[in-house]
Amino acid sequence: MMIRRSRAALVAATILAAPLALSPVLTAPAHAQWIVYDPTNYAQNVLTAARTLQQVNQQITQLQNEAQMLINQARNLASLPYSSIQQLQQSVQRTQQLLNQAQNIAFDVQKIDQAFQTQYGAASLSATDQQLVAGARERWQNTVGGLQDAMRVQAGVVGNIDGQRTEMSALVGRSQSATGALQATQAGNQLLALQAQQLADLTALLAANGRAEALSAAEQAAAAEQGREQRRRFLTPGTGYQPGNARMFNNGN
Repeated sequence: MMIRRSRAALVAATILAAPLALSPVLTAPAHAQWIVYDPTNYAQNVLTAARTLQQVNQQITQLQNEAQMLINQARNLASLPYSSIQQLQQSVQRTQQLLNQAQNIAFDVQKIDQAFQTQYGAASLSATDQQLVAGARERWQNTVGGLQDAMRVQAGVVGNIDGQRTEMSALVGRSQSATGALQATQAGNQLLALQAQQLADLTALLAANGRAEALSAAEQAAAAEQGREQRRRFLTPGTGYQPGNARMFNNGN
């Protein structure tokens, strides 16, 4: 009986020990680490990241401002894509050509002095009446030529007005639409050149009119001097009247 009880106890103990032998042993690995959350350190990291982002944004803004500054400098240095200099020079040349075409006594100091010594000086006492008449006619032609030249210059100046109006409108439009300081300055300089051209036309007109008036006044002065000489010759005592035979009818009548 005792032997049977021992065997039964051994079998029971074996059965109870089997699950323990078959089940795995759950143990923590040797390399496992615990994660520790530090609120203070986390807040500092977030603040550092925010400051870094702010610095990056500031640098981006600075680069944008520098780029805009370069763009503005490029606009200020951009040249005006329009020039009226050639048209203005052509207008001045046309007026100058009209002045150079002055008849008889041109706009030349030496020629003027020579003409006044020979044509507008004191009447020659030894000149014949025919020579006096020829001199008076030559002076009259000079006066008429001066008046014609003045009217031609007037016509040329009036003809330049339409071109000046067109150039002024174009330059004002370019100045108002200028993208930078250089374009505005160049447009302003060309407007000044246009005004200079208008002043040149005005100067030419005054010169031509003054020349015509001077020639007319000089002709009147020379005519007065010649009239005195002719009156002197008329009043100078001479042989007087000499009677002679006059034939009024043919001898056959």
